[in-house]
Amino acid sequence: MSDDVAIQPRKSGVRRSLVWGGTAFYCLGLFLLFDFAWSSLTRGEETQRAARVANPVYDHGFSAKFDGFDVWGELRYPLITNSLGFKDASTRDVPLKSASRRILVIGDSFAEAIGMRFEDSFAGRLQRAARERGDNVEFLNAGVASYSPSIYYRKIKYLIENGLRFDEVILFSDPSDVTDEATSYFCIDDDPKYRVQCTASEGSMQPDARPKKSDFFIDRFVITNRVRISLKRWIKALLGNRKRALSTDRGRIGWSIPGFDAANETRPLGAEGGVQRSLQNMSKLADMLEAQNIPLTIVVYPWAQQIAQGERDSRQVALWREFCTKRCKAFIDLFPVFFAASEADSKWYERLYIVGDDHFSAAGNAMVARELEKRLR
Repeated sequence: MSDDVAIQPRKSGVRRSLVWGGTAFYCLGLFLLFDFAWSSLTRGEETQRAARVANPVYDHGFSAKFDGFDVWGELRYPLITNSLGFKDASTRDVPLKSASRRILVIGDSFAEAIGMRFEDSFAGRLQRAARERGDNVEFLNAGVASYSPSIYYRKIKYLIENGLRFDEVILFSDPSDVTDEATSYFCIDDDPKYRVQCTASEGSMQPDARPKKSDFFIDRFVITNRVRISLKRWIKALLGNRKRALSTDRGRIGWSIPGFDAANETRPLGAEGGVQRSLQNMSKLADMLEAQNIPLTIVVYPWAQQIAQGERDSRQVALWREFCTKRCKAFIDLFPVFFAASEADSKWYERLYIVGDDHFSAAGNAMVARELEKRLR
């Protein structure tokens, strides 16, 4: 009798486990089915054309009036561009002339706010803040990943020659700009000594771009993928591996670090050649804007690596501060603000930068927007 009594609870426990397990698998199946259906229905234009395209004048940019998704690393995120091919909140038609005061923002992936919706980018936040204040100001974000002085000059020249009118340029100079000038974009450079380095691999030499090869999991299970990425970032933040690696990660910013040999990262021109080419193209840009009576403001900001390595007095900051003494309306140095934030919060990296990446998080973009609001009024 006692054996029967003992067997009965065991059977009951197994039955409960099977029921709970079956229910869990059923719910998981429904979740994946819903995710697959929703992700497939919201793929947008990414299946029809590429978001990022080659350009014969300024090497590369965005497709105009794109409304779909782009992929950064493992993340699939919404991307919208306006009629000028600028990242925006809608596929709106942007007239060449406007009664409002226009500020053209340009820079690389930090200015683009790669991986972020326009609304979460500092440009989007500045636009929203201006609208809420009732200011007649429009921010146009011409920034795209991997831009540098050669492209800043060529793209702004192209925009002006094609009739776009704006009242000011705010240029976000990235720590990697000098490295890019030392290694890339020779095919669009007017100077023969740089043009000779042109190769068929550069974006401006490519045929019409085609959409990236799709990743079935990223494209068809967006919600599941976001949960996975969030969990992955949480684990990375918990372990702190990426944060520890920042203290020795130099690579593309090595040119600005005293005593660091950046020869491997700056071929063929070398670090000093990259500096000289940067100054040459920025000087041409400043001269062109001055002739159009358009003021130039240069903004510098730190990578997470520079904060971790204590690079407060970066050569990048000194280079563009000196340049701006005679060439700019203003020079905005965001290094002190970010260093102060790092001293006030031991979790500064996890808060201001994308964990596992080096770009600003939504909070980092918000801090940039707040600082610019103070200094642009």
